[in-house]
Amino acid sequence: MPPPHIVAAGPVRTGVPFPTELPTGLLIDGTWRPVPGRTAFDVIDPATEEVFATVAAASSKDVDDALGSAQRGWSEWREVDAWARSATLRRVAEIVRDWVDQMAYVLTSEQGKPLPEARSEILAAADQFDWYADEARRLYGRTVDGHNRRQRILVRREAVGPVAAFTTWNFPALLPARKMAPALAAGCSVIVVPSEETPLTASLLAKACLDGGVHPGAISVLTGDPASISDRLLRSTVIRKISLTGSVAVGRTLLHAAADNIIPATMELGGHAPVLVFADADIDLAARSCVQAKYRNAGQVCASPSRFYVHESVADEFTRKFVRAAQGLTVGDGRDPTTDVGPLTNERRRMAADRLIEDAVRKGATMADGGGRDTEHKFGYYYRPTVLSGTRPGMDIMTEEPFVPVAPISHFDNFDEVLEQANSTPYGLASYVFTRDLGTALLASEALEAGMVGINTMLIATAEAPFGGVKSSGYGREGGIEGIESYTVTKYVNIAVETR
Repeated sequence: MPPPHIVAAGPVRTGVPFPTELPTGLLIDGTWRPVPGRTAFDVIDPATEEVFATVAAASSKDVDDALGSAQRGWSEWREVDAWARSATLRRVAEIVRDWVDQMAYVLTSEQGKPLPEARSEILAAADQFDWYADEARRLYGRTVDGHNRRQRILVRREAVGPVAAFTTWNFPALLPARKMAPALAAGCSVIVVPSEETPLTASLLAKACLDGGVHPGAISVLTGDPASISDRLLRSTVIRKISLTGSVAVGRTLLHAAADNIIPATMELGGHAPVLVFADADIDLAARSCVQAKYRNAGQVCASPSRFYVHESVADEFTRKFVRAAQGLTVGDGRDPTTDVGPLTNERRRMAADRLIEDAVRKGATMADGGGRDTEHKFGYYYRPTVLSGTRPGMDIMTEEPFVPVAPISHFDNFDEVLEQANSTPYGLASYVFTRDLGTALLASEALEAGMVGINTMLIATAEAPFGGVKSSGYGREGGIEGIESYTVTKYVNIAVETR
């Protein structure tokens, strides 16, 4: 694999240099258990289909050891005062920012997105630690007057306990950070289980946590087969909460396990975000914003705009400008500075794109632009940005979460019609509206069945706001003040006192 120092480092403000070797082992009780002597798996570079790194796979004993470490780590970490936890998380954020260039190179090499996107993601991950550094000091309780003067009622927020955090591959830095930062801020220990396809970035975040002063037992990383690891974690009595970013199918499996153990869960299970472009919208802004958001990370974004409903009076203009903007995108290796759209992360996504396009065209959609695998690259999971026009209900791409660089454009005639279509899927993560009319914006935002709505913008993910969905997109929130609350339990104390 390319050495991590291939990317020049900037000034190290924290005095914590980027590791000379990538952390390819398991992190348990503050120690990295190396690859030699244990089962391992390869991480494939999606731009070249070559092996980027070989990473250790956790055994049953490793999982059990991580559980023991998490139990001890929670006992120690929750006793650290809130101000000290805050200072530690702030230092973690600073370390991640120091490492941003090297971490971006690693992220792109295992996931595929262009370096500027990888860099932005890592800075967003640092923001999570920064935000929750403040929230660590704001887990407020309250006092309540009792029925008489001999009662004192206290309400406290306390750490829920050891957390199992499962993340998928499309945002290898941001997704773990959304779980690690609030859990640690609340005083929990956390066992991170990243995707097999992108484990290295999460391990680097954990390394930053250790270097920043997080107690060794409070942070663990288990790489390997997520299904076997999760089964063993959730059959234990140690784990007090689970958090997942993943598919609906995996969410159902983990929710069954959570129900058996009667533990809380935060579930972010994907989406199929509608975009409503009304007749009075700024079409230039709408088309430009939609193209940038749709093809970011090659369409592999849970909150990505993935169904475009455009008023029939402006549909031709929008489609023409959308296609023109999409044609200006360059597909290539994410490490090439000229690249706008990197490869898909794996071959499964290319097969999914082929299937969705074939189904839509067979049922009457028109290929307005793109379509098919990028043939300019001999190796790599490349796919051309694609635009479908004339899409209708009943096509698979209108009901299934696509997670591919394919944009289906449909027309609508009136407000009630488009809201019905927008709410017609089981998903409810994000939705978007383009209009100049405040009334339309408010009514649409209230009627859309989604956890998040962007009005004339698609930049909705930020550390200070709650991220999450409704319906099959899951429940619970990450980010904002809501993000830390799910890592706490409420304790009520009633004190009887003598009066004088």
